[in-house]
Amino acid sequence: MSVNMGHGLPFLPGNTFRDVTSAFHRPQTLSYKNGFALPHRPKVGIGQTPLISSELTQNEMNQLAGQTSALTYGTAKRIPALVFVPAHVAFDKKVLRFYGYFRQEVQHSPQEEYRVRSVVISYFLEDDSMTIIEPLVENSGIPQGKLIKRQRLPKNDRGDHYHWKDLNVGMDLAVYGVIYHITHCDSYTQDFMESQGLIVNDPELTPVDPYIQHRSQPVRSYISPTDIDHLEKFLTKDRQVLRFFALWNDTESLYGETRPVTIHYYLVDDSVEIREVHQPNSGRDPFPVLLRRQRLPKAIKPACEPFPSCVLEVSPQDVQQYFSPADLRVGDTVQLLGRRFQLYDCDDFTKTYYRENHPELELRPRPVVRESTELQDRHKEVPPYNGFGSLEDSLQNCLSLIPEPPKKDVVKMLENDHRVLRYAARMDSQNPHDEGRRFVLSYFLSNDMISIFEKSTRNSGIIGGRFLEKTRIPKPGSTTEKPEFYGPGDFAIGATVEVFRHRFVLTNADRYVLTYLESISDQIPSQTLTSLRQSLGLADQEVTTQTDQVENTQTDPQSDDNDRAEPSS
Repeated sequence: MSVNMGHGLPFLPGNTFRDVTSAFHRPQTLSYKNGFALPHRPKVGIGQTPLISSELTQNEMNQLAGQTSALTYGTAKRIPALVFVPAHVAFDKKVLRFYGYFRQEVQHSPQEEYRVRSVVISYFLEDDSMTIIEPLVENSGIPQGKLIKRQRLPKNDRGDHYHWKDLNVGMDLAVYGVIYHITHCDSYTQDFMESQGLIVNDPELTPVDPYIQHRSQPVRSYISPTDIDHLEKFLTKDRQVLRFFALWNDTESLYGETRPVTIHYYLVDDSVEIREVHQPNSGRDPFPVLLRRQRLPKAIKPACEPFPSCVLEVSPQDVQQYFSPADLRVGDTVQLLGRRFQLYDCDDFTKTYYRENHPELELRPRPVVRESTELQDRHKEVPPYNGFGSLEDSLQNCLSLIPEPPKKDVVKMLENDHRVLRYAARMDSQNPHDEGRRFVLSYFLSNDMISIFEKSTRNSGIIGGRFLEKTRIPKPGSTTEKPEFYGPGDFAIGATVEVFRHRFVLTNADRYVLTYLESISDQIPSQTLTSLRQSLGLADQEVTTQTDQVENTQTDPQSDDNDRAEPSS
């Protein structure tokens, strides 16, 4: 049995004891006080190594020296402890604001040597951090805004940082090689610093940027005032334009010619505009403005005549006189900027203006004979029909480069939709094999097209079915220039219908044909109606049987309206 050598007792349950002289756990160094997490000094047990120096501070020594014996002097009255508030709570959202500027040197500029840029310095009492922001200036062309983000700014090379006690009005703040000069602060900052015993210096004025001051000064002008009231002239003569019709004589230049132009004289500012008159298909560029709107000088000062005006523009100070309405007379030739224009006519407003304001000037409009370059209107000859497609489709290829589909009568198509006139017919042919062939001719009222269906005949050797697709059939003798097509009035019983060199004789009709034609009897010949009445009265039962037979074997008659029919062989 082992023996507990520390106490001389057997190593049995109940005989072992914990050694209180040693503890190796990590003590707690954080605690909560008034709801805030704060560090504290843990108690050091016997045999433990203290985490913090065991030497007493001066504050603890003063507390020990000030303690008195309670037995001798009695229990002292305890002063209630003040509520503890940490700094990040006491100074939360409290900011000291200073205003200042810094000078930025400008190189390689003859107009400015430096710029004065204003800044706002904010000091946050919560964590002693600072930020520097430059207010935005419109159209400055300089990247502005936050110059230094929020951080603790270094004060020197020893690792010290700026404190609010180091800031005051009138001092320089050196941050990252830039010197900021503080000029003034807001009222809250001044009250806070004075409450802490600091004297705030007097505010200073921010110097003016010399370049901004130079730009703000208007340029002095020494133009003598004029007697013309421009406002009155604008109110009385705005949108009043004199229009002259002239000919520009450009025959002296290579391949020159005489071109018609229009000269506009604006009375509101005495400016002149010249526009060319282009004819259709003339081949010229679509830029009619020959001379933009401007005042035209009439006489230049003698001292400025040698000036190279062909290279440089003439300034208003060099012009002695401009063109006026009195210088433009119908019937004369005027020279504008080195070009000769012959004024041969004007509009009615211009004539009235000269009659009222310049009665001494005589307007002599005269007819001008010029070479006509206009193309004569030629009659468009439509080429002959080649037999492909319908007449309307072929005509569209002659009217435009990209043909469009022919226009249709939509109202007629909607009113007569699903309306069909059916006739029984036989083929009129000299071939004895065609004697027994029977057909059903269908006329569609929506688009005036005709389709022919052949009935099947047993042991005839001819396959029945669709003989002609939906198409418009012209009458015999009609031309492609003035085509005439078959209509409901042409289908009388016993009449012969020629379809692409095939002759069909109508033998009977449906009862709906007679009902429909009687509703429009004023448009149908009486001979057609009489033949239908006689035929339906004699063979009504036979026609009904034939048409019912066709309905069971005929395909859908409402096929595509754009189908084009070709006669079967």
